[in-house]
Amino acid sequence: MTGLLPTDFADLERFADWCLPSEPERYAKRLGSSMAELQAFYDAVTERAEEALAYCDKFSLNDLPDDVLHLMHLLYSMVTVSFPAESWKQPQVPNTASAVIDCIAEPVP
Repeated sequence: MTGLLPTDFADLERFADWCLPSEPERYAKRLGSSMAELQAFYDAVTERAEEALAYCDKFSLNDLPDDVLHLMHLLYSMVTVSFPAESWKQPQVPNTASAVIDCIAEPVP
């Protein structure tokens, strides 16, 4: 995937496969990624997060251009990997065995 993000965020295009529209997709990607991959993604996006949020805030949530929506999904993915990157140092929630939580509602867009 290329060309999904606003040109101001072209440096993050290498992480475009994290522009996932739903929480189950983001969680599955997290579980299928190594800690090195999660950490690289998290570090790169976190560095630009405030700027990305300010960029997204320029638009109405009800009328986001596709590239801005993809940027927002990238930010959602950053949140999904925040605990593994900052605290757990592993993709899964520690000490949860085979426990599963299904997301039945999530932010829109």
